[in-house]
Amino acid sequence: MDTSDKQANRFTLAGKRVIMLGGSAGIGLAVAQAAAAEGAIVVIGSSNPRRVDEALKTLPATATGYTLDLSDEEAIKNFFATIGAFDHLVYTAGENISLSNITETDTSFARNYFTIRYWGAFLSIKYGAASLREGGAITLTSGVAAERPGKGWSLGASICSAMEGFTRAMAVELAPIRVNIVSPGIVKTDLWSAMTKEERDGMYTATANTLPVKMVAGPEEIALTYLYLMKQPYTTGQTVVVDGGWVLV
Repeated sequence: MDTSDKQANRFTLAGKRVIMLGGSAGIGLAVAQAAAAEGAIVVIGSSNPRRVDEALKTLPATATGYTLDLSDEEAIKNFFATIGAFDHLVYTAGENISLSNITETDTSFARNYFTIRYWGAFLSIKYGAASLREGGAITLTSGVAAERPGKGWSLGASICSAMEGFTRAMAVELAPIRVNIVSPGIVKTDLWSAMTKEERDGMYTATANTLPVKMVAGPEEIALTYLYLMKQPYTTGQTVVVDGGWVLV
């Protein structure tokens, strides 16, 4: 490969191996599908074997899937010990949204709420960073609750803020590996499954009417931001907000 070919290869996902943790549904699956459409070789990991199988049906034959409990340190360690080298690690796994006033929040539940979204990401980087190839990147997930929390968002805002601080620390510690984080606003995914369909639809409509863009994104729109961060070689330690203007209004 000559110099010009190497330069061009920096800006594409074609042939790159992308590990997608939380990649069986929602934003994670949308990122996996978008990366695969650009020629990436996608590996998805999720705790739900049925959803892994269903997700693989939507991906090219080059894709593989693993059932992986992201609350289990030993399972994460073993996964990265056997998966081999890769170019990108994307982490979108997280618990369903849970809202409650702090006086009504169970302390044990609050502690456990960090298990997947924060500690799962922490352990995935701890055990996976050494397998990233030169030029590789890690892309994590937070949310605009870190910047603009509402009533009942003590847990969500805390996790999102922690993830953004963790991202900046890892960008320094793991350099030249790039580490960034995507901060979505309200997105039409199954994270809102605790609500009834009527409640979700009402929330989406009310939010769309408030936002400058007059719409609530689906996971496909958010996935574009992850692809940008995987391909942008001059960005690290950054939180990229993709919220339709939520933090402005």
